[in-house]
Amino acid sequence: MCTYICHHIIHAMKEKRERFAKVAASRVQKALDAMESLSKCSNRTNYEYSEADIRKMSRALNDKLKVTLDMFKSGAQSKAGNTFKF
Repeated sequence: MCTYICHHIIHAMKEKRERFAKVAASRVQKALDAMESLSKCSNRTNYEYSEADIRKMSRALNDKLKVTLDMFKSGAQSKAGNTFKF
């Protein structure tokens, strides 16, 4: 009896782990790609920006990263609503 139940629990945990690894890896890659795209805006030949702009972007990105990582630590649900403007 325990063998069947234990096997079922282990199988379910493995499926959740595999699903997490697949989805999280894809989303992290998307975030990295978005940051790479953002870094292209640093070309002063094509764009004009100030130190204040850099601080504002940095603050927004760092704050969101902190919130996201804290959610993993606490297991909290995501709250929708992200808007960035200069």
